[in-house]
Order: sequence, then structure tokens, then C-alpha cells
Amino acid sequence: MKILVPVKRVIDYNIKVRVKADNTGVDLANVKMAMNPFDEIAIEEALRLKEAGVATEVVAVSCGVTACQETLRTAMALGADRGILVETDVELQPLAVAKLLKAIALNESPQLIILGKQAIDDDANQTGQMLAALMGWSQATFASKVVVDAAAGSVTVTREVDGGSETLALTLPAIVTTDLRLNEPRYATLPNIMKAKKKPLDVIKPEALGIDVTPRLTTLKVTDPAPRSAGVKVADVAELINKLKNEAKVIA
Repeated sequence: MKILVPVKRVIDYNIKVRVKADNTGVDLANVKMAMNPFDEIAIEEALRLKEAGVATEVVAVSCGVTACQETLRTAMALGADRGILVETDVELQPLAVAKLLKAIALNESPQLIILGKQAIDDDANQTGQMLAALMGWSQATFASKVVVDAAAGSVTVTREVDGGSETLALTLPAIVTTDLRLNEPRYATLPNIMKAKKKPLDVIKPEALGIDVTPRLTTLKVTDPAPRSAGVKVADVAELINKLKNEAKVIA
């Protein structure tokens, strides 16, 4: 069984994002980039399935600029067998990424696609669902547990919902998006980092796949969130109620 794992290059989650002076976007100059944390979880889950003998190959895929090769090398250092980069300088939006992934999936014929539920830069939470719709495959989102039965051609996914959990049984091929509680990603060892440099990495263009990635949405303005006002201490309950009623206006 082949597993396809899309990974995205984003600003490292430990870095405080800075908005450009002209409010056209966020400043990426000299900023540390890393693999999207949810995609790290997806890679880890695919590798565990391979180690369990369920999967035979794990293929990492990324879409974006040339520097995304670093993200793919990281995925291969963690254990992915090979990488595919759809290289473009165009700002990719979820629908364009889903179309590119569909084209890759049609070429690779995976039985399972595992990807992060969302990227921490745009927080769109759309690519997995769009890809499932384009492929016509079954899907399970926000997975906290994944059990694959390759012989039966099915996968059982437990996902968190309001007030509890929900268990879904899907027929392969399927698409699963990962949540934080699914697993704890491993670290890449130095020997594996060196081995990753020799693993195959294919680079293709969107045009070669016949996909138009022209943006459909335009970002009008990017601003920092409004600063929060400082908290105050109140003397008693009566003053608290008065402030909630007359200043915060959260109670009548």
C-alpha cells in the first residue's frame, strides 16, 4: 500500500510573525521556516503504518517555491521514501493545492492520503476536504486515531467532536487529515539526514500537470491583531457586576 503525505513549508511555530510595513502580507525575510506541525504528525502516522507492515511506501509531496525541497528532505530524513515537489512561485491557495495533489494522486495511485488538518500560516482547513471532493474519495478529518486494515481495504478513524469522539469506517482509497492528539512526531537523526540527501526528489511544474494555479482570492490587507487592554482589579462583586454591565456590556 502506498501512502501520499502532502507537507507544507511555513514559518516556524516558535517565531513571532511580523506584518510588512505596507500591510500586504507577513515578512518572510530571514525568517526560520519549517514543516507545518500538523504535516509532521501526518508523516509520523504514515511512517508508523509502514513500520507496522501496513504500508510499503511513503511519498512526501510539497507545492511551492524551490526552498520547499528543504521541507521534503526533512520528510525523507524522518523516513519518507521519496519526495515530489510541484515547483511554482505563484502564491498557492487551497483549491489550487488540492488540484495539484489530485494530479499527483492520479499519477501515483496511492491507497491513502494523510495530511495535516490545516496549515499554521493561513489556518484555512480546506485542502483535505477539497481534495476528497475532487477525487471522489471517502474522508475523515481531525483524526486522533487511525487503524488501517489493508486486507479488508478499509480504515477506521476516531475523531474528536463536541462533547466526545466519533468513529468512522472508510473504504480505501481514502483521505485522512490529522489532529494534534494523533501521535508525537519523531526527530530526524543525523544518519537519516545524510541518507535523505540521496533519496529521489522529483521536481515538476504545474503546467506539466495541466493545472492552472492562478489565485482566485486577493488579500486586501494584513494587520496585527488589536492590542488587548490591561486587566483591572475590583474591590467587590458589586463593582465587578457594574463593570460587566456598564463597561464591557456583556450582561444586561
